[in-house]
Amino acid sequence: MFKVPDHQVAGHQAGNGVLGPLIDDSGHFYKPLQSGERGSKEVAFYKSFSSNTEIQDRIRKFFPIFHGTMLIEASDGSGLQPHLVLEDVVFRRLNPSIMDVKIGSRTWYPQASEDYILRCLKKDRETTSLPLGFRISGLQIFGSKESGVWRPDRKSIINFTAQNVRLVLRKFVSSNTSGDSSTEPDCSFASTVYSGSTGILAQLLELKAWVEDQTIFHFYSSSVLMVYERESIEKGMSSGATVKLIDFAHAVECDGVIDHNFLGGLCSLIKFISEILANLPSNTTKAFVKDLGNNCTC
Repeated sequence: MFKVPDHQVAGHQAGNGVLGPLIDDSGHFYKPLQSGERGSKEVAFYKSFSSNTEIQDRIRKFFPIFHGTMLIEASDGSGLQPHLVLEDVVFRRLNPSIMDVKIGSRTWYPQASEDYILRCLKKDRETTSLPLGFRISGLQIFGSKESGVWRPDRKSIINFTAQNVRLVLRKFVSSNTSGDSSTEPDCSFASTVYSGSTGILAQLLELKAWVEDQTIFHFYSSSVLMVYERESIEKGMSSGATVKLIDFAHAVECDGVIDHNFLGGLCSLIKFISEILANLPSNTTKAFVKDLGNNCTC
């Protein structure tokens, strides 16, 4: 009934005695509750978010559907363990391209221990989190049936510089993606995936508009997951471009204060993607970016 996800790009991956998420054939994603307070806090977030009547459906679409918790056999062989039961956001996608982007220049939450804060500070400073307001945590880019998937290892990803981030965001929407750093990305799918009224940029802007106003939650160490399918584009169909917000073990309720940490990182990601579109030769895409107007300003 349960199996290891094929398309997990970040976090602890199940297998070989390691505790990690599992999926089923019904579109459910089973995430083991994290140790200590993190697991209970993530459950509390989903319960609070799911029951909050102030949150509109147009915003709920950016969050995985919460189906409660369940005791299932853990992937590490340790027996029955509690798991979050969530929507599998890549369910029925055969060869998705996926990018996990951790948002915020600060990834530690206010009530964290001093040791945890110091570890987060070190990682934030050594990655692009501090200078850019976000960092890429994992990715896979589907090339073709012949070339397969390009998935850089975690050591390479954590050492990404700002220049690497710009390059990878272009590779993400290119037809000539490979591990060869000398290959210039052609960005041939950028206008289809990033641009347009249902593209990733428009979705990020809609999420940003909500974050600018909402004073319910602060999202520390949460990620934006960006997904699309190259094969659908090549068949003349929709790219299926989707944005989801995930990972809420460190989300906290706030007292009427805007989440400037998350907002700043989201704005930075929006600007990086906007720059890619602005430099495309297509007049249509340039017009779309221009029409965004003040939406891209932070």
